Amino acid sequence: MRSVQRGLSFVFLIVAVFAFWQCAQKGNPTGGPKDVTPPVLLKSEPANRTTNFKAKKIRLYFDEYIKLKDVQSQLIVSPPLKYTPQIKPLGGASKFIEIILKDTLRENTTYTINFGQSIVDHNEGNPASFLSYVFSTGDYLDSLQLSGAVKDAYNRTADQFVSVMLYAMDTTYTDSTIYKYPPNYITNTFDSVPFFTLKNLKAGKYALFAITDKGKNNVFDQRVDKIGFLSDTISLPTDSVYLLNQFLEEPDYKVSVPSYVAKNHILFGYAGDEKDFKIQTLTQLPDSVKTYINKDREKDTINFWLTPTDIDSIIFTVTNEKLKLRDTFTVKTRKLPMDTLTLSPGQGRSLDFKKPFFINASTPIVEIDTSLVSVMKEDSTMLGFKMAIDSIKNMVNVDFEKEEKTKYYIELLPGAIKDFFGEENDTLRYNPSTAALADLGDLTINLEGQVVYPVIVQLIDDKGETLDERYTDAPKPIEFNNLQPSKYGFRVVFDSNGNQKWDTGNYLKNRQPEIVKYYPDMIDVRAFSLYNETFIIRE
Repeated sequence: MRSVQRGLSFVFLIVAVFAFWQCAQKGNPTGGPKDVTPPVLLKSEPANRTTNFKAKKIRLYFDEYIKLKDVQSQLIVSPPLKYTPQIKPLGGASKFIEIILKDTLRENTTYTINFGQSIVDHNEGNPASFLSYVFSTGDYLDSLQLSGAVKDAYNRTADQFVSVMLYAMDTTYTDSTIYKYPPNYITNTFDSVPFFTLKNLKAGKYALFAITDKGKNNVFDQRVDKIGFLSDTISLPTDSVYLLNQFLEEPDYKVSVPSYVAKNHILFGYAGDEKDFKIQTLTQLPDSVKTYINKDREKDTINFWLTPTDIDSIIFTVTNEKLKLRDTFTVKTRKLPMDTLTLSPGQGRSLDFKKPFFINASTPIVEIDTSLVSVMKEDSTMLGFKMAIDSIKNMVNVDFEKEEKTKYYIELLPGAIKDFFGEENDTLRYNPSTAALADLGDLTINLEGQVVYPVIVQLIDDKGETLDERYTDAPKPIEFNNLQPSKYGFRVVFDSNGNQKWDTGNYLKNRQPEIVKYYPDMIDVRAFSLYNETFIIRE
C-alpha cells in the first residue's frame, strides 16, 4: 500500500512541476471563453437616418475588425437601385466598410440598405444580424412598416432568400408591371426563417409579392421564378400580418427547335401542356416510312419516331389550336446510329404487393404475346397473370397474385415484346420476391376537422417525395399497407377541381394554387405493426 502511495506522490510531483514549468513559459494564452459578441456599429458618415441626403459615399465604423461574407446575395437596397452599390473592402479585415452609390437617387424618397448577415467579425464570424442604414433624400423619413411570412404552396419548407416586393398601385401600375420593373420597396427572407419586415414605407395602396428571384434582377421571370401574391390590395398603414403562398407557374406554351437524336428518333422539347398541340409533317414522306409519336416518360419532350429514310430534311408544323399558334420547323438529317430496343425492370428485386411487375422500354412498344410469357413460383407452380402495355409510360405490366416470402420466376421468350420498328426481345428472366408480411407495417389515416372533399392523400418520405397516394371524394379511412420499415409523412391535397392532381396557381388569372396541408410529424413505421393516425385539419 505504501509503495502505491509513494508512486502516486511521485506522479503528482511530476505533474505539478510540469504545470509550473508551463506557466513560466512565454507565449499567448490558448484558453478562455469563445467570443460570441457580434460587431457593434460605432458611427456612420453621413449619420444613420440622415434626411436631405446628398452623399455618394457612406462609411460605417465598427468596434472590431470585420469582414464581408456573401454580401452579394445578402445585401438588399430598398427601393432597388439600377446599379449595385460598390462595397469595399471585399477582401481582408477592416474596422470600416464603404458603400459607393452609383445611381442618381429619387427625390423625397426614404432608402434602406440592409446587410442581412453579411457583416461578421474577423475571428469568430459572429454576424451583425440585419444591420441596416437608412436615409432620406427628402425632409423626413417614412416610418410605416409591413410584416408577414412566406410559405411554399406544395413543399413543407419555403425557399431561402425569397424577395418580398411591394409595388405602389399608382397610375402607372398594371398587372404586367412585375415582369418589367423593380418594386418600390424590397426585402427578403433569409436562410433560416421565412419571415419578413418591410420598413420605412410611405402611406398608400400597394400590391405585395414574394418571388424567388433566380435572375437577381428584381423582376418576375415566369419560366424560373416561384411567385406568391395577395389578391387583395394592401392599404398602409395597417396592423395586419400577411402570408404569401409561393408556387411555380405552369410555363407558357413554347416548342423548341426539334433535332435528330438518332437515325429513327427526332426530339421536340416543349413547355406547357403537350395535349394542347399537334405535330404534323409538311414534307411528303414515302409510303414506306411509318411514324409514331409519344411523350417522354420523365422529361417535357415529345418523341417523334420514324422508320429509316434517305430524305435529307423534314419540314414539321406544330399547331396549338387552343392558342391559335402555328410554328414551322425544318429538321435536317444527321449521321447517327439507330435507337434500338432495350428492356429493363422498373423496380428492384423486391416486389410491391400492390403494384404489378413492370418492364421499361427505350423504344415504343406496340405488341405483346402472352403465350411467350410465364410466371412461376419457386415451388414450380405456374401462375395466371395479366399482361398489358402502358402506352403513356411506354412500359409493359405483368400482374399476378402475390404471396409473402415467395420468390417468383418471370420468363419472356423471344418475341414476347415487339417494338414499333419490329425489334423483339431476347430471352428475359427476372427473379423478384416478396417480403414477409411480418417485416412490413400498415398505416391508416383518418381526416377530421375542416376537410372539403375530394382530397388526395400522399404518402411521402423525409425529403417530401411522393411514395404512394390515395384519392377519395368522401370521408373514409385511408390505408397504406405493407410498408417497408421507415419514417413516413403525409400531406393532403385539396383537389378543388376534382382532376385528381395538384394544380398550381397563376398570377395573371388571379388563381391561387390548390391548398396542401402537411401532417406535422413523421411516423416511424416498424415491422409487424399497425399505425392509426388522425389528422385534424384546421384553416
